[in-house]
Amino acid sequence: MTHCLKVGGPHVEETHFRLMLNCAEICQTSANFMISGSSFHALSCAVCADVCEACADSCERLEGMEECVKACRSCAEFCRKMAF
Repeated sequence: MTHCLKVGGPHVEETHFRLMLNCAEICQTSANFMISGSSFHALSCAVCADVCEACADSCERLEGMEECVKACRSCAEFCRKMAF
C-alpha cells in the first residue's frame, strides 16, 4: 500500500486500494483464526484465497506491482490448501 500511495494515480483508485486493504485484513483475520484454533479457520481461509486472487488480479493491471502479485498469488495458494 505504501508503494501505491507514493505512486498515486490509478494505484490509489478507490476500488483497487480498498481491495488491498481488504486483502491485508482478511489475511490477518485468517491467521488469527488459525492461531486461536477456530473451527471456522477453513472458511476464513477460503475467503482469504478469493480475496488474495482478486487483489493479485487488480495489482497485475498496474505497473510496478509484480511483488504484490506474486505475494497475493502465493498466499491464495496456501489458503486454498488450508481451506479443507
